[in-house]
Amino acid sequence: MPVNHREMSVNLRPLTMAMSIAAGIWLGFLAVVFTVWLIYKALPAEQAQAVNNAAAQLTTPPAARSKPESDNPMFDQYRQILRDSEARQAEEAEQADRQRSFNGPKCQFWMQQNQTAPSEKSRAAIYQFCG
Repeated sequence: MPVNHREMSVNLRPLTMAMSIAAGIWLGFLAVVFTVWLIYKALPAEQAQAVNNAAAQLTTPPAARSKPESDNPMFDQYRQILRDSEARQAEEAEQADRQRSFNGPKCQFWMQQNQTAPSEKSRAAIYQFCG
């Protein structure tokens, strides 16, 4: 029994294919937006208000949001201790950087130069390299 095979001719034009893909993506996006809109309209009023409040909170910049003041003195004390600790660590880091630059080879070189032959150039270099 002979099998009849037909040839199928397919012409692919790149511009047509690209436009078809773009149209499909656009229609898919519209379908998603329409579905979300329908779900939003189907929500009860209080849930819709909650969604509106959440959306408004997301769209306002963080600086505009009011920071809630705490009524807990222990939390205020914790925040103060944390700020003091951060300030102390920053001061210690700055002091270590100054000490490190003072012990650096360029600083030591210009300190030695200033001891053997003091000049305006050596004093300027000490100021530059030793802080």
